[in-house]
Amino acid sequence: MDMMDTGLIPAPLAAEGAGSGRFALDADTVLWAAPGTDGTGRWLCSTLGAALGLPLRPGPRDAPRAVRLLLDGALGPEAYRLDVGDGGVEIRGGDAAGVFWGAQTLRQLLGPDAFRRAPVRPRTAYEIEHVIIEDAPRFRWRGLMLDVSRHFMPKDGVLRYLDLLAAHKLNVFHFHLTDDQGWRVQIKRYPKLTEIGSWRARTKFGHRASPLWEEKPHGGFYTQDDIREIVAYAAERHIAVVPEIDIPGHSQAAIAAYPELGNTDVVDTASLTVWDNWGVSENVLAPTDNTLRFYEGVFEELLELFPADPGRFPEFSGFFHIGGDECPKGQWRKSAVAQARIRELGLADEDGLQSWFIRHFDTWLSARGRRLIGWDEILEGGLAPGAAVSSWRGYQGGVTAARAGHDVVMCPEQHVYLDYRQAAGEDEPVPIAYVRTLEDVYRFEPVPPQLTEAEARHVLGTQANVWTEVMEDPARVDYQAFPRLAAFAEVAWSRLPAPGERDFADFERRMDAHYGRLDALGVAYRAPTGPRPWQRRPGVLGRPVEGAPPGV
Repeated sequence: MDMMDTGLIPAPLAAEGAGSGRFALDADTVLWAAPGTDGTGRWLCSTLGAALGLPLRPGPRDAPRAVRLLLDGALGPEAYRLDVGDGGVEIRGGDAAGVFWGAQTLRQLLGPDAFRRAPVRPRTAYEIEHVIIEDAPRFRWRGLMLDVSRHFMPKDGVLRYLDLLAAHKLNVFHFHLTDDQGWRVQIKRYPKLTEIGSWRARTKFGHRASPLWEEKPHGGFYTQDDIREIVAYAAERHIAVVPEIDIPGHSQAAIAAYPELGNTDVVDTASLTVWDNWGVSENVLAPTDNTLRFYEGVFEELLELFPADPGRFPEFSGFFHIGGDECPKGQWRKSAVAQARIRELGLADEDGLQSWFIRHFDTWLSARGRRLIGWDEILEGGLAPGAAVSSWRGYQGGVTAARAGHDVVMCPEQHVYLDYRQAAGEDEPVPIAYVRTLEDVYRFEPVPPQLTEAEARHVLGTQANVWTEVMEDPARVDYQAFPRLAAFAEVAWSRLPAPGERDFADFERRMDAHYGRLDALGVAYRAPTGPRPWQRRPGVLGRPVEGAPPGV
């Protein structure tokens, strides 16, 4: 199939013109949705219909002017075929997700107006060139991690980000719900986690080296019904939600709420508050039976809120992220309780104690039909066969995990940490770490070349990570995420050539049209010319690192 210039992002597998005609969506266009496609049918009516001011009434399959949705067993998972011709629009999907991704492509073909919530220039018809598009994703796991602990994002903002993921054919939302700086999810048996742990008295403004503070309380949390709503909203858009509760480090907010969780024989945990600074807190969980039982109680409530859905997400249903990263061992070295546990378990040292902690919940989750996933530090003590790894400290964790038979999600900080600055200019707001331009992200390759074909099959996919220490509001999140998330989405979905052979000029040309879609969606992205005046943060210190990131 010859490639037609469709201007789509992410780029489809194949597209060809189907004659010189055009099909017009208008008030007479009807919608026919076969069994199994009704979710996409509802989305087309509520979202596309509302944007264009068209009713898209139900009608028969053989109507002369119709949008038709159906499943096709000849297509693979998430694959679709979109055919626009004289008789209307037909979207075939290998499954319900494939039909939905085909509908997202149709939306892009209709232009920026299709991304608004109501008509801005009411027209009687919206024309699309005749085209046949065949498409399927390269990776099954195409994700975004959003940190709502460092800065809370209200529920409506989370729902908006799910829509932005769907618009870019991303299908995993990694929900970082707890950290030293805030606990963001209601746990009914432990109410102090949100009464105390969900807010801090003040917040460091900028990097931790900054002398600036925002002297007002910051906080917020999601009720259990909020979580149910977020999970259901995501599922309607074929997005899996993977919750993260970080243990045994990054836990000061929980210890502030329940001081007995901390190392009480070393520090006065009753005097701790939710942390107001950035970095890695020394206050970690105590390796006691009480701590294990407490978090089992937390997880029991969360497993109900984040149910496994193997029918919709067969390859990564039931994942539960436990963090497991950046756990300082200083308090354990000084703690008689921790040292006694090391001797009791016959462990070599405090690193072994962290591994014991992770393995306990690996076993606990496995017994309940779930799969543990954690940051690549969890590899250091050995894992149960079903556990998976988020490789963030470069590629090596992913290589080690895949060679040991573990599934892996590639998210190396040097390439897809979207808190990293986008340019070297002095106007970049609160510059963090290495420069990662739009082109840098576009040339990211998730599969390390040293893996064999069999080992590479353990790479479930890839995700970009958004850590929000220096993102104090949703507009700052937008600025850091976009447009780079569009480039990442193409890396995750499209079958691109090797990084050096990718046609970035063509991607930039397609982005020229895509910026119009982002404008219609209200995304406060970084413009190609640099930050707008109100996006700058003059005088707020960051932590820039010069040079290119190591290729690890």
